[in-house]
Amino acid sequence: MPKISQKANQMPASPIRKLVPYAEQAKKAGRKVYHLNIGQPDIETPEVMLNAIKNFAPKVVEYSHSAGIESYRKKLAGYYKTHNINVDYSDIMITTGGSEAIMIAMMTCLNEGDEIIIPEPFYANYNGFAQQAGVVVKPVRSYIESGFALPSITKFEKMITRKTKAIMICNPGNPTGYLYTRAELEALRELVQKHDLFLFADEVYREFCYDGAEYVSVMHLTGIDNNVVLLDSVSKRYSACGARIGALISKNKEVMAGALKFAQARLSPPTFGQVASEAAIDTPASYFEAVKKEYVARRDFVVDALNKIDGVFCPKPQGAFYCIARLPVNDSDEFCQWLLEKFEYKNQTVMLAPATGFYFSEDAGKDEVRIAYVLNLNDLKNSMICLEEALKVYPGKRKIDAQQKEKAV
Repeated sequence: MPKISQKANQMPASPIRKLVPYAEQAKKAGRKVYHLNIGQPDIETPEVMLNAIKNFAPKVVEYSHSAGIESYRKKLAGYYKTHNINVDYSDIMITTGGSEAIMIAMMTCLNEGDEIIIPEPFYANYNGFAQQAGVVVKPVRSYIESGFALPSITKFEKMITRKTKAIMICNPGNPTGYLYTRAELEALRELVQKHDLFLFADEVYREFCYDGAEYVSVMHLTGIDNNVVLLDSVSKRYSACGARIGALISKNKEVMAGALKFAQARLSPPTFGQVASEAAIDTPASYFEAVKKEYVARRDFVVDALNKIDGVFCPKPQGAFYCIARLPVNDSDEFCQWLLEKFEYKNQTVMLAPATGFYFSEDAGKDEVRIAYVLNLNDLKNSMICLEEALKVYPGKRKIDAQQKEKAV
């Protein structure tokens, strides 16, 4: 039998989805599973977006321009202007989800063997995209005690070698929910300028910044227009993960010309998704006000409930709809599997994402989990009760050192 490629063997499995078979078994056994493992919101997709699909009735579903439908890109440029991001439609390329935007950005800007520095923990698929592109990830560690603030610029600078070509951030962050401050981003700007690096920024959660905290885009930073590549998606903004529409944005004309060649090779992004996404820009502000209010309520409940559980610590995120919690367990992978295989409380259990999958460094995140607070408040209440009851009986439970707990708080 012929062997598959080394690249396929080395491709990491999704830490978010790898426990799905255990969840399926739990459901077959009649248990209710609360899914806090994946960022699939239960928020309704805007009506204007759904109506665009219902009313789209072409005689032929054609290819679009490889860079995306021009009217959509022009309208999208107007959307960005409402966030003080001033770009021309020619600076925008529509992609098949934010995932393709990241892949094309890596293949356009980095050669195989080049290095990209990413603060960890980071969205697990960055690692997969880098693997596909032959790019070497160099992690710089952030810590739960500081709420996953940006590591010091000194730490970044120590990571830079002759092979370093880019830095990548997610803001607000997945999996941490951390929102970078203007000062942190200005420090990154200076570093990128000093070493002439690309700065990739995944900003798909910009609508979800809480407590009056300021959203600062990399596009707001001066003097690095040719270094910045902004990556975006409609998935989370409009609760439309299945639309599979994203965008790659840069004022660097060489980057955009190179990216277009990769886009031409895949012909065009999905037509139906683009039609829906163009219409979605007309979503009223009231939609986002209601969604934001709902996420704040969910966040406040979950973080408060977690910190009330003996031995658990969770910093309060200021963006997105994720948090990372430290649990009194020795191995979060084993614990998350145990929850699905062997635990139930009133015929219920909870599915979490082990944080190990969001770290590149070996053995990091062994006592941490990512929680996506994407369920309604009633389900979140039941899931937190399940988690608390599970930790009472889990055989791999350990006590957190009192000094560590005090330091975290």
